[in-house]
Order: sequence, then structure tokens, then C-alpha cells
Amino acid sequence: MPFDFSTASRIRFGEGTARDVARAAASLGGRALVVTGRSAARFAGLVDGPRFAVPAEPTIELIRQGVAFAREQNCDVVVSIGGGSSIDAGKALAALLANSGDPLDYLEVIGRGLPLRNPSAPFIAVPTTAGTGSEVTRNAVLASPEHRVKASLRSAFMLPRLAVVDPELAYHLPPAVTASTGLDALTQLIEPYVSSRSNPMTDLYCVEGIRAAATALPRAFSNGRDPQARRAMAWASLLGGLALANAGLGAVHGFAAPIGGMFPAPHGAVCAAILPHAMAVNLRALRSRAPQSPALGRYDEIARLLTGRPHATAADAVAFAAGLSRRFEIPPLAAYGIGASDISTLAEKAARSSSMQANPIVLSPEELREILTLALPATAN
Repeated sequence: MPFDFSTASRIRFGEGTARDVARAAASLGGRALVVTGRSAARFAGLVDGPRFAVPAEPTIELIRQGVAFAREQNCDVVVSIGGGSSIDAGKALAALLANSGDPLDYLEVIGRGLPLRNPSAPFIAVPTTAGTGSEVTRNAVLASPEHRVKASLRSAFMLPRLAVVDPELAYHLPPAVTASTGLDALTQLIEPYVSSRSNPMTDLYCVEGIRAAATALPRAFSNGRDPQARRAMAWASLLGGLALANAGLGAVHGFAAPIGGMFPAPHGAVCAAILPHAMAVNLRALRSRAPQSPALGRYDEIARLLTGRPHATAADAVAFAAGLSRRFEIPPLAAYGIGASDISTLAEKAARSSSMQANPIVLSPEELREILTLALPATAN
């Protein structure tokens, strides 16, 4: 079947590639805005330029401040060095440097949703975690505390000019961050593979990425300086970004956006908490209402890739995901202040989210509430 595929103009992958970022930035502009997270000092020597810190998931107001700062500093290229929050912020800043107006003019759902008129300022993405794949996607997720929601600024113009994926930059990550970002990466390989918009090209990336993450993630969790494990996770995360940008996601990310907008819950940890339950409910719904769906066979294939067992079935995939969550001590949703009284509101918002539209089957309100109920425990109230 016909399909379309887009990604960053150029990808550089491998140990030591981050050392070339300064030269790449100089070739794209005269003065770089360097967008960092909380670990800015660790990567201070990679590229020169005014620093703009993104200490948490970016908000609309933070982006307004960043655009004003970048213009004041006469920056004409943006370099993000950090996790998904830093990279999303950098994408938004590069887009708005080249397009007049306010972020709300272009945001989906809560904004006017206008298309960007001009290509973004040159943007280089340098991920320091293996999870979001944001270095090769065309959207930036921004939080609006006022609306208690997250929304995307999205355009093909926002694809990075250069993505530099250096596995060495993740050596410093503590086990908890390795776990949550790694399970986000795994989710972003599983969901595009069973997506209603999957295509032969994204299928290749998902199969390769799931197989790599299945063995590498536990190793990276146990030893963050294992070079083979870090390289494999950086590779899996990149493949997940390529896949989700072109095939969409599903129920896990459908919930992650409204949860992240309403509660102080890290994106990767939320995805990790929901993944096994969304898989289980999806499987039951498919068997009940769409027994001929190719997604059922794909869940069996996911099980074989995760476990390495040739006769594994979809139930083994669910058990594998749940087992990783237990081993990594992933907090339940209740740990972020989510209670039983929030389930209906979150389910309603998730049903309308863009990610949910690619789920392999339309889930009923009852099924959506069940996923949250299963992911809630601890002090469920």
C-alpha cells in the first residue's frame, strides 16, 4: 500500500559523534541558542552559545520566554542537548524563531492550529537519554498549566536539520531514568507496530528495535556504563522515533498526554505504568470485536521478539512488559496523585487525543477506564 515517510535531514549515530556538534552548528548559523535540561554543566563543552534551560517538561510560557531570549541574543540556529523535554523545547523555539506570532497560534487542540508558514530555523537535536526519539519527530509537546493539558506544535518544517545520537551521553543516567525512558522507547516500538497506520518501512524499524530493547534495557538498567547496552538502547530509541513519526502511536500515549497535563507525572514513567494494561485490554477487544485484525498476529510476533521464544504468544508479551515494570519498580499512577475520581475525565480526554486515533481498535469508554483502573493501584481511592 502507498505510504509516506519523513525524518530528520541527517542522522549521525555512534560513540563520539557529539564532539562534532559545534562544527555542525557553525555551518548552519552564526550564533547558536543552546537548549539544555538540568544537566547543562555536564555537556557544557559540546557547543558554545547562550544557554536556555528547560528544567522540566516545556510549557507555553517557557517557549515564549525562550523565543524572546533567542531574539535578544541574535541566535539563528538552535541546538538542544538533553532529554525529550529539551529537544521538544528546541524544536518549538526553532519553529517560532522563523514564524511570527504566539505558540497558541499554532498549537493543536487548545490553540488556533494554524500551519507554520516558514521552515524552522536550523535545529540540531542531541539526545542524552534513550527514550523519546524526539530527535527525529516533527512535533513538540507543550504543557499548558492553565488548560491542564499538553498539546502539540506539529509541522514537517520542524524535523531537525541534524540528529546526533551519541550513546556515550547516556552513561550518566541513573537506573530509574534508564528504566522509565527505556520503557517509553519500548512502548514507541510496540505501538507503531500494531498501529492502524503501520507501513512496511516502520515495521522494519519496530521489529529491529523491539528485539534490541528486549535484551539491552535490563542490561543498561543494571549497568549504566555497559557500552553495548547503551548503544543498543540509543538505536532502539532512534528507531522508535522514526516509527512513531510515520505510523502513529496508540492507547498508552493517548493517556500519557492528558495525565501529563493534569498531574506532575513524568511522561516515560506514565507510559511504563500503563503499557502492560493497555496491551491486555487491546488484545481482549481485538479478539472480541476484530478477530481477523492483523494486529493480533503482530502481538504474537512482539512476544517472540521480547522473549526470544519461537512459540511465545501475545499473553507472554503482556507478561514480559509487566515483569519489566515490577523489576524496575515503576510507580503506579496513584503515586502521582491520580485517584479513582479522575478516571472518567482522563478517559474522556484520552479518547479525543491524537495518539489514540492510531490504536489498532477503537476502545469503548469502559475499556479506557479499565486500563486506568488497572494502572492506578497502590492507594487507589
